[in-house]
Amino acid sequence: MKRRHPPIPRLWLVSDARNDASLEAALAGLPHGSGFIFRHYHLREAERRARWRELVRIARARDCIAVLAGPARKARGWRADGCYGPPGMLAQGPALLRLVTAHSLRELGQACRARADLVLLSPVFPTRSHSGGSTLGPLRFRLLARESDVPAIALGGMDARKARRIDAEAWAAIDAFRAPNGGPGHQDS
Repeated sequence: MKRRHPPIPRLWLVSDARNDASLEAALAGLPHGSGFIFRHYHLREAERRARWRELVRIARARDCIAVLAGPARKARGWRADGCYGPPGMLAQGPALLRLVTAHSLRELGQACRARADLVLLSPVFPTRSHSGGSTLGPLRFRLLARESDVPAIALGGMDARKARRIDAEAWAAIDAFRAPNGGPGHQDS
């Protein structure tokens, strides 16, 4: 039986240590029905769970899909709508929305074998997370997205303008929701 999930958001906010101070404002500014991926790898488990609870209240008030970075069992225990991570981490566990990361055609195949519902293809453009690293670029992103059996989300140096430029159906970002001065900002979708 095929798993059923809510409609796939076009816009995703990804949490990170560097955007933590502006997450409340960024979440409050997201269009209703967007997605939120909570990573916060920098926190210890108890602090991470407390921060999740704070932020997921805001996300739910905006009808956002709230996804936890980690195995499906943990995501289910934290009452997340889904889980996020590399294929090996997400191949097992309960039926939740699975957002799997991929950086190549080989990893895209692994994502599909890991029962991915969505694949985050990255990095599309240069990003602070992987400064100096190689990027997919618009052409390789489009080629990989076309090869994917599941919807693809563009990640890495993304903002609304770049998403339109590469014709991405969905995109995710860490920094795009901050104003140029480092404060909270809003991007159109």
